[in-house]
Amino acid sequence: MASNISVSPPVHRLQPGEQLDRSAFSLKVPVVGLRIPAARTTDITRSSEFKRQLLKLPKVKTVLQENGDEEFRVILLDYSTQDAMPQDLVELAQTNNYDIVQHGIDLEYDYWTANEILRSSLPEDLLEDMPTAFTITGHLAHYNLRDEYLPYKHLIGQVTLDKNKALRTVVNKTDNIDTTFRFFKMETIAGESDTVVEVNESGCRFKFDFAKVYWNSRLGTEHERLVSLFSSGDLIADVFAGVGPFAIPAARKNCLVLANDLNPSSTEYLSRNSIDNKVEDRVRVTTMDGRAFIKHAVQEAIDHPFENILPLQSSSQRAKQARLKLPPPDPLPVQRTIKHFVMNLPATALEFLDAFRPAFRSATNQELYNTNGMPTIHCHCFTRELEKENAEVDILKRAEEALGMSIANPSFHYVRRVAPNKDMYCLSFVLPRTIMQ
Repeated sequence: MASNISVSPPVHRLQPGEQLDRSAFSLKVPVVGLRIPAARTTDITRSSEFKRQLLKLPKVKTVLQENGDEEFRVILLDYSTQDAMPQDLVELAQTNNYDIVQHGIDLEYDYWTANEILRSSLPEDLLEDMPTAFTITGHLAHYNLRDEYLPYKHLIGQVTLDKNKALRTVVNKTDNIDTTFRFFKMETIAGESDTVVEVNESGCRFKFDFAKVYWNSRLGTEHERLVSLFSSGDLIADVFAGVGPFAIPAARKNCLVLANDLNPSSTEYLSRNSIDNKVEDRVRVTTMDGRAFIKHAVQEAIDHPFENILPLQSSSQRAKQARLKLPPPDPLPVQRTIKHFVMNLPATALEFLDAFRPAFRSATNQELYNTNGMPTIHCHCFTRELEKENAEVDILKRAEEALGMSIANPSFHYVRRVAPNKDMYCLSFVLPRTIMQ
């Protein structure tokens, strides 16, 4: 239920570059209270007559001890003055010999939300589309401010930092995403210039430099969805692995992973994250072009398979094994064929499908795939077709052109809208056996 008392911070429009003065947002709010016996506080505040009349301002206590008096309390009502109180409420207070007292509530900068502070600080012509959305990655918040808000970037950053206590750094994107390594230039607009963050996702811990690698906190659900399709013992090839959001959880699931990225900063942190998550024996990291990696991965699996890799066990499984003196579990099966290729580079991944024909044609022991089956390709991509049916037609056409052959039984998963006129999908299909011909 809304309060009868409407409050907002004092308006204090700042000029571009002007420092935030937190004291300018102090406000004293007049409210009416009833002075009641302390012993009856609970009964009165829960009674039907008074409960609905209590002050409804968020984050403000409704029961106060006045001047250290132990015998009495003041309960605050949802009215600014006695004149604003309903007559029956006044009469009820008088009948019970409760003094009606005037009280003032001091609301300081900390009381107001970030949006309220910005709405009181930014120029009026910038309030309609005021920036409110940002992404959080570890201790860092990331904005993508439009040009008209750049003169106020430090104000926006400082307020964001003040109102989100877990944050230490606020950055703003200053350029388009790097087409090679997928990270973007940024500047610190508030807090520490520390872009090395730690993130928990899918039960794994990731550490990386947000300024040097690609990471999208909005893709956590997609990471989990794809990993859920993998089975223990599967051999996975992650073509554009980044710092490991697919590779590390897959390895924790007892998959064997060939993980690659062209960005050396990404593979540096991918290797560290493999160690930190205790899966370094089942994740092989390479730093090469995606097309070269696809060819490398096919032959690497055949020539140098993972061997003698014991499955990871939970603490309860290890305790049971020790208690019952059970032998260690059998190693994971040796896999010489790749079960899944992950291609999470939505801007251009479809173009890399042209690498599969030469990779499989040149592979030795092709008969292994005749026995074990062809791999499933999971290719993330963008489309500007916003209707699902049209999007699927567009994606399939581009995929088949790059692959150089028809794709049977494709599966399309809508991931998210990345811009008003651009959607992200994941195309999944089993690689045709004729690719080897």
